[in-house]
Amino acid sequence: MLTTRSIGLTMRALLLILLGLAIGAMGATAAISALRQGTPYHRGVMAVMQHHMGVLRDHVRQGQCEATSIQKHLSHLSDGARDIDEAFPSMDDGFYTAARRLDSALDAAQKAGPATCEALAAALKPVGDACQSCHQNFR
Repeated sequence: MLTTRSIGLTMRALLLILLGLAIGAMGATAAISALRQGTPYHRGVMAVMQHHMGVLRDHVRQGQCEATSIQKHLSHLSDGARDIDEAFPSMDDGFYTAARRLDSALDAAQKAGPATCEALAAALKPVGDACQSCHQNFR
């Protein structure tokens, strides 16, 4: 014979089991959703390049253009540009042609070795133009 107390304990156990299942299902759904999203590598590459371009432009605006810092940021921009093909694997040929223009502009900027703000601004213009052109056509 079931007593009121045993019925209460059974109901409590059943409620805890249902609550655990519900929380587990929500956690599993969140985990699966996070795993499906993957790593937004392409966004990361663009964010890093945007950061270094922004630092270089800030140097020009502030009139503080130290050659060592300029070369460091140009080098990081070039590294990011070389990752574009891997970060955007399914684009058309025009996209990759635009990426090569960016590579060329960055190579020219590094070879110019800008050591003044005026030289840096001149070196960044073709780089900025290549970025802008690609973003207008493929964004």
